[in-house]
Amino acid sequence: MKHKSIIVLGLIAMLMSSCYSHRSIGYLQEPTKSNKLPVYDSAVYEPYRIRVNDEIIYRLITLDETVSKMLGTNTAVSSQYANSYRVYSDGTIDIPFLKPLKVAGLTESEAQDTLRAAFREIIPDADVKLALYNKYFSVIGDANAGRYHIYKEKMNIFQALAMTGDVMNSGDRRHIRIIRPRDGGQEPEILEFDMRTNSIIDSKYYYIYPNDVIYVARTKDSFYKVPTYTGFLGLITSSVALLTTVLNYVAYLYK
Repeated sequence: MKHKSIIVLGLIAMLMSSCYSHRSIGYLQEPTKSNKLPVYDSAVYEPYRIRVNDEIIYRLITLDETVSKMLGTNTAVSSQYANSYRVYSDGTIDIPFLKPLKVAGLTESEAQDTLRAAFREIIPDADVKLALYNKYFSVIGDANAGRYHIYKEKMNIFQALAMTGDVMNSGDRRHIRIIRPRDGGQEPEILEFDMRTNSIIDSKYYYIYPNDVIYVARTKDSFYKVPTYTGFLGLITSSVALLTTVLNYVAYLYK
């Protein structure tokens, strides 16, 4: 019986190490000497700047009935949201009735002001609402992979992954990677970080930009982990039952 108890306790200890702990999957943990979480510096948020191959949509608003007819509408307010306009390799977009406009390198607000000024050269009361059409990020790996819409400015990594249903327990939160395109045909920037630490807030890893790809790798030891405590208890019960059966059978053989 003494040997049985030792074996059972050893089995339970081994199974306990197979559970996911708060330390391994919990967010916003305080960095300490024991958990050795990284401390990231704060960084000033930089608004997204339009790049080559981005797509722009806009809405032109005017009370000029002649312009409204030219644009194919019967009202004083005309909308051009049906079409998107790609940013060419020279950084310009080609808008009907206007000369090519340089928008690459501008924020959405700056591009909107540029387009409004161009229209007002021919339509004095013109107003423009402009937006980036390809405002998406992608997720691959141990999360609900897919392409998701950026619905607000300053979307952060937690909001982005919440849209996917969060990282799976088997996902490696210590080594999240963001693949971020760069201008001028340069290699994409790869940002790697530990999203368990609370110092990620307002760091350079915190915000998500259009065209980002978030990659969540699988932890190497995930095969041995139990995803839920229900599964853990079931595993203990079945393992103890199997061990007891084997030990009783062995004892019976050597009677």
